[in-house]
Amino acid sequence: MSDPQVSVKRVGREGEPVVVIDNFAPDPDQLVAQATDAALTQLGTFYPGVRAPVGEAYCAAVAPLVAGAARHVFGFQERLAFDRALFSIATSAPETLSLPQRMPHIDDVALGKLAVVHYLSHANWGGTRFFRHRSTGWETIGPDRHRTYLDALATDLRIHGEPAPGYIEGDTPLFEMIGEVPPAFNRAVLYRSSLLHCAAIRNALPLPNDVATGRLTIASFLTAS
Repeated sequence: MSDPQVSVKRVGREGEPVVVIDNFAPDPDQLVAQATDAALTQLGTFYPGVRAPVGEAYCAAVAPLVAGAARHVFGFQERLAFDRALFSIATSAPETLSLPQRMPHIDDVALGKLAVVHYLSHANWGGTRFFRHRSTGWETIGPDRHRTYLDALATDLRIHGEPAPGYIEGDTPLFEMIGEVPPAFNRAVLYRSSLLHCAAIRNALPLPNDVATGRLTIASFLTAS
């Protein structure tokens, strides 16, 4: 097992940090094996695929690395807790996506919320893209911006119409791409949950519902202070 390699890039006009960690987990092949045995199913209506909870041992194994990044990059000094961690395989066909799935999104508006996407596919099924909302110019949507952002987005949709069915592959009339992290096996990307983002999935490629060949990730959502 190679040592973790941590790098930080800043995206957009707001200069939000995005942390990239290669060699993230001590035993990624074991995680893939666990995903094979997991009861993957649709959880909720937002994620375009199937999911299953990851065991607490995973969180314990990667917590020191994430805590270090949370402390040194984001300035959280006191506490880090995993709210949930989920095996995830994107499987939905582009034409079946709901409106929220066809636009960049945030995971949470609350302060102190972080997200991690851990890539566990050897094939390139796409990484993570980050965006600016054109009409407001905002790249992060915190509690002070949330209501105004939703109102502006509703106005945008009335003017421009809804986006066509499909995953977001770059700039759109409503959003401008400001950065992208490509995937690599056992790479993780860490960012604030309030940063507009989406999975970088290509519409032309069918998504297999298979742990060994599909877009397998672990999505983790954390609270820090």
